[in-house]
Amino acid sequence: MSPTFKKERGYTFKIYSNEEERIHIHVMKDNDEAKFWLEPHIELAHNYGFSSQEINEISKIIESYANDFREKYKQHIGKRVDD
Repeated sequence: MSPTFKKERGYTFKIYSNEEERIHIHVMKDNDEAKFWLEPHIELAHNYGFSSQEINEISKIIESYANDFREKYKQHIGKRVDD
């Protein structure tokens, strides 16, 4: 199961339940996808198709919702953010 956390500006933000424990979020739009770490700080982990301008835009969105994404991740996975 991979719940959608947010949709904004055509981007879909979600996680995949069967991945590693480090808090992260996936971003999708059309056929492009990126993965961002949310801890210990926001950082691009992988990019498959987004331009650098789109990555900058996505980063800003993630920064503005980072705490909300972390909390939703914690609730979905069942782990504390500060583990």
